[in-house]
Amino acid sequence: MKPGLHPNYVEATIHCSCGNEIKTRSTKTTMHLDVCNNCHPFFTGEQRIIDTAGRVDRFNRRFNRAGN
Repeated sequence: MKPGLHPNYVEATIHCSCGNEIKTRSTKTTMHLDVCNNCHPFFTGEQRIIDTAGRVDRFNRRFNRAGN
């Protein structure tokens, strides 16, 4: 194989927004995540809705108005 062709495979630290820190190996030394297995609703059993620009409220208003 040619020398210098492959990237360096180093120890990496992955940081989640919940504060969880995971050690692994990758070509990047650090990575940042929004959700991980400690805070993801699928693994925790919690239901969290990430509302973007009031879409959930707007949907609820339309749904309630149609039901009256």
